Amino acid sequence: MAQPEETPPEEPQPPILPSCPLPTNICDVARSDRPRSCCGMAVAGLRTAKYHLPEWHRRNAGIFYQASAVGEAAERGRAEAEHLAKRAAAGARRAQQHSKNTLGQRLQDVQFWRTELQKEIMELDAETQLLAAQKLRLERALDATEVPYAVVLDNLECRDRRQPPDLVMDQVERQLVKEAELIRDIRDLLKRTIIQATTQIRSNRIQKENCELDWSDKVEAYQVDDKCLSYCPDSTNVQSHPSSVKFEEPASTPKSWAQFSHDNISSAEQEKLSSVQLRALIDGVIRDSSEELRLQRAAVGEAFDRHLRELAGAKAGLEQHLQQVWGCPGVLGHPAWRTAPLAAFGISCLFHFLEKSWHSQADQQLSIKTNRLSFPWISS
Repeated sequence: MAQPEETPPEEPQPPILPSCPLPTNICDVARSDRPRSCCGMAVAGLRTAKYHLPEWHRRNAGIFYQASAVGEAAERGRAEAEHLAKRAAAGARRAQQHSKNTLGQRLQDVQFWRTELQKEIMELDAETQLLAAQKLRLERALDATEVPYAVVLDNLECRDRRQPPDLVMDQVERQLVKEAELIRDIRDLLKRTIIQATTQIRSNRIQKENCELDWSDKVEAYQVDDKCLSYCPDSTNVQSHPSSVKFEEPASTPKSWAQFSHDNISSAEQEKLSSVQLRALIDGVIRDSSEELRLQRAAVGEAFDRHLRELAGAKAGLEQHLQQVWGCPGVLGHPAWRTAPLAAFGISCLFHFLEKSWHSQADQQLSIKTNRLSFPWISS
C-alpha cells in the first residue's frame, strides 16, 4: 500500500515593519556679524566664511613679519654659534699651545735628570771597578804575607832548639818577635780593610741599582711625553678613557719628582766620595805596610850580622885559647882538657847553626827582593 508523501515544513517569514518618513538633515549656519552682501540672500551662506582683502593683506604681512623675525633670530643664532665656535677653537689652540709648552719644558727636565743619572751611573760603575781592583791588591797582599810570616815563625822555633848556654833572649830574637807581631798586625789590618772594601762595593752597587731604576723611569716618561707632544685635536689615534685626566692620590708633584732624583744623585755622590777615600786609605795601608816591613827586614838582617860577628869573635877566641892550652906541657893531665874541646865544639856548632839560620833569613830576604814572592802588591 502506497504511503502518502510528507510535505516539508514552511519557512518562517520576516516580520513586516510599518513605513515611516526619513529624518531630515537640518544645517545650522552660524550667523555672521559681517555686513550683508549685496548679492542677495541666495549666496548668504557662501559669503559669510571668507575674509576681506584687507584681512588677507594683514595676515600675509603678519606671516612675512614672523618669518623675517624667525630668520633674523636664526641669523643671530648662527652668528653667535660661529662666534662661540671661533672662541672655542681659539681657546683649544691656546690650551694646546700651553700644553705643548708645558710638555716641552717637561721633556727638557726629564732629559736633564736622565743625563745626570746616566752620568752618575757611569761614574759610580767606574769607581766600583777601581775599588774592586784595590780590593784585589789587598787580597794579594794578604796572601803574600803568609810566606814571610811562616819563615819568621820557623826561625823562632829553630832558635828555641839551641843549647841551654846559648838559649838567650838576644837582639836577633827580639827583632824576629817584633817582625812576627808586625806581620800579624798587618794581616789583621789587611783583613779589616778587605771587609770594609767589600761593604763599600756592595753599597756602590745598591746605589747604582737605585739610579738605574730611576733612569729607566725617566726614559719611559720621556718616550710617553714625546709621543703626547705630537698629538693635536685632529689626531685620529687619540683615545679617551674614564678618569684619564683625574689627579691620582699617589702621584708625585713636580717638586717631589725632582727631589727624588736629586736625592738619588746625592746618595750616589756620597758613596762615590766614600769609595775614593777608601781607595786612598788602601793605598796608604799598602804603602805604609810595605815600608814598615822593609825597615823591619833591614833591622833583622842587621841584628843577624851583628850576632854572627860576635859569635865569630867568640869562636876565634876559644880556638886561640884551645891552641894555647894544647901547646902547654902537662896540660893533658889537667881536667880542663876534657871540657875545652867540648866548649870549642859547642861554639863551632852554635856558629854553624846561626850562620845557617842567617843564610836562611838572607836567602828569604833575597827571594823577597828579587822574585817578589812576599810582597808583589808593593810594585802594583
